[in-house]
Amino acid sequence: MDLLGWYRGELSSRRLAVLVRHLPRDSAFRLAHEGEAAGWSLGDQLLAAVVDHLAVANWMFASVNRDEDEAPPEPPRPVPRPGVDEAVPDGAPAADTPGPADLARFFG
Repeated sequence: MDLLGWYRGELSSRRLAVLVRHLPRDSAFRLAHEGEAAGWSLGDQLLAAVVDHLAVANWMFASVNRDEDEAPPEPPRPVPRPGVDEAVPDGAPAADTPGPADLARFFG
């Protein structure tokens, strides 16, 4: 498909918009327009969320079931997502991750 067809009147604006809207995820236009996020589908985002939640659940289990004399386990790092700056410093839990005091309060 040639874009000059739109300038020549051979391709309608509606048809051009439909073609652009349905470009493949790895097309040069979508990569330039959306950046790395163009390669991530909703399923990829949901799978990353599942992995993050499972890592937090495992971390909570390990934190609660450790000996009192042992050092607490390292909190999990979230799966890096395209287009999201990682604002959490190394070794610090994410904002929505419960801390040891929260776990102690929860499990009483």
